[in-house]
Amino acid sequence: IATRVFAPALRGLFRLSAALLALCVSAVVEELDDSFMETRGADDVWLIQFYAPWCTFCKQLDPLWRQIGSELKSRGSPIIRGQFRRHGQHRLPLQRRLRNSWTQLSTPELTFRVRPSRLISWCVSCFRPSVRALSSARLFQTARSRHEVMFLYVGATSLLKGNYTAAAEELIVHTSFFSGSREVLPQDVSLPSLPAVVVFKDGTYLTFEERVDGPLKAWINRQRFPGYSKVDSYSLYAMGESGKLVVLVLLEETGLSERSRRLKLLCASVAAGHRDVYGRHFLFGFMEGSDYVSGLVMSRVATPSFIVLDLAVDGYFLPSGAVETEQHLLDFLDGVLNGSAECRGGNGVRQRLRRLIYDVTTTLTPIFVKAPLLGCFLVLFPVALGAVFCF
Repeated sequence: IATRVFAPALRGLFRLSAALLALCVSAVVEELDDSFMETRGADDVWLIQFYAPWCTFCKQLDPLWRQIGSELKSRGSPIIRGQFRRHGQHRLPLQRRLRNSWTQLSTPELTFRVRPSRLISWCVSCFRPSVRALSSARLFQTARSRHEVMFLYVGATSLLKGNYTAAAEELIVHTSFFSGSREVLPQDVSLPSLPAVVVFKDGTYLTFEERVDGPLKAWINRQRFPGYSKVDSYSLYAMGESGKLVVLVLLEETGLSERSRRLKLLCASVAAGHRDVYGRHFLFGFMEGSDYVSGLVMSRVATPSFIVLDLAVDGYFLPSGAVETEQHLLDFLDGVLNGSAECRGGNGVRQRLRRLIYDVTTTLTPIFVKAPLLGCFLVLFPVALGAVFCF
């Protein structure tokens, strides 16, 4: 009896509380319109989400973004959260930051499955100063210990510094940028001239040389990855933007075998010991599981094994024989560079059609195995519908 009497009242109270909470939270996430660019303050810092009412992912991400807006306001952050309704925008939800200009944010952490605390930290990092000044050797050592890859501008104001700051504004969400005088660097860091841009990674450093390395921004984009690291599907996609080939050792997802451990160490050894020879052409890493690469190759790739990916054209290279020693791996990489190793795959029309067929087949096969009737319906219904329209 008590349940029947009080349950409706409790449900009504819960709905009222939820509505009040949503109203309070929504106050820190502003709904924007086309007049936003004219009315915003010149010094305002905005983090804006573009969404569409029909977008499922937008709906799933919306509560998290509102929670982030509330948390940022409680911390006294100058970042203003807003959302903009778009009807013709592709790849939603889309997040962009606006300080002096628009910058699209693309990061693996930007999903509704991530912890709010981690995403809040990421949002704050997006709006830190693009180039942070280091005033002492102690601050340099602290920054060096906290960042796997960091860039440093050394010298006074110059055209190079302007290019460096412009590149930092665009790439700040991907890596870390600093500036300082020659005095903040250790004595063992040798610079040919000033001003200079230096990248510190993999326990060493490289100096930018425009005559050899080309435009500064392109060089930064190539050097922002460690020489050897763990790779997932997102970081692999980002590595493709560097213009380098990616050398991967594919490992089991769980329970590494003795051979997997040996090949993993072999790849790390070549990446570190032959950096001067192969560093300009390759990025090295290991990937747990082969599902992503199998989709590119369109066949099951065994683990453990080596593969070299040319992500600019969706191509790949496979060794002609077993890779068991360092010399085997070096011969394979030399073959990739001199053209004796065959580049397979590609992004031509025929290859894209094959990949589409492969994706459909791999998607439907588990359905036919577990639920044959459902699989038949999913295949035959569109065919029948198309036949009716053609008739």
